[in-house]
Amino acid sequence: MRHDRRLTIMIAAALAAACPPLLAQVAAPSTASATTPAAHQRVLPLEGGRNFRDLGGYRTTDGHSVKWGLLFRSGSMHGLTPHDYATLEKIGIRVVCDLRDTRERAAEPAAWPEPGAPLMLTQDYLLDYRMLMPAGPMNTWTAESARAGLAASYPRMLAQFNGQYRRMFAQLVAGQAPLAFHCSAGKDRTGIAAALVLTALGVPRQTVIDDYLLTNQTLDTAALMAGKASGPMASLPPAVQKAFLAADRSYIEAALAVVDAHTDGAPGYLRDELGVGPTEIAQLRKLYLD
Repeated sequence: MRHDRRLTIMIAAALAAACPPLLAQVAAPSTASATTPAAHQRVLPLEGGRNFRDLGGYRTTDGHSVKWGLLFRSGSMHGLTPHDYATLEKIGIRVVCDLRDTRERAAEPAAWPEPGAPLMLTQDYLLDYRMLMPAGPMNTWTAESARAGLAASYPRMLAQFNGQYRRMFAQLVAGQAPLAFHCSAGKDRTGIAAALVLTALGVPRQTVIDDYLLTNQTLDTAALMAGKASGPMASLPPAVQKAFLAADRSYIEAALAVVDAHTDGAPGYLRDELGVGPTEIAQLRKLYLD
């Protein structure tokens, strides 16, 4: 039993950090690709890094579009090269909201060069990896139970990272941009953050979900698993591995269902849970929409 529990924790830790280098110049799906001009790239063509993407270009329900070069989502920035940092310095990123826990940051520290490094916003905490896992022993896990476990974790992440999301929005309302927010893989904690930001800007729900699903085009899962051939994840059936590594629509929809169920729906959730009321919404749209 103890051995099984240790393996469970090891698998969860691997999942939290899992994401291979970026696939350069990946086009966004459906709505995203249709609104991406040739002069802009949804996925930044960096040499290293993980899942570093621009949220610009998405159309809103009232006909505006998110400005390019101001709002970025990413995975761990530990693998960025000196050339990558030079590229990001030209973009002028002012604030980085690092959603990772204390252990993740220690394992993969960022190395922004001085001077000119952005303000780094972090919080010391220990992520409970078991919140991502299905119930029962590992040998009973299925793709369905893995997906159900991850979907159930998304509403909990909304609550657990509320303080960090609030701080991110406060920076955005204050005009502290370009701003980037990230976790380890740029999928779960970051996916929720991106969904909240795009919702506040008035981006349609389907586009919000499309942006979340774009992660599936930036993960080379075969290469990822090849690098973990001797690790605990290798013992899981391929379908279970895929469920853990995927950005599944049901995951982000579980978080958005909590937002929608709030009094007054998404506007009420943003107002009551994140301190983003009508005045702040107007300011965000003034700053970040064309």
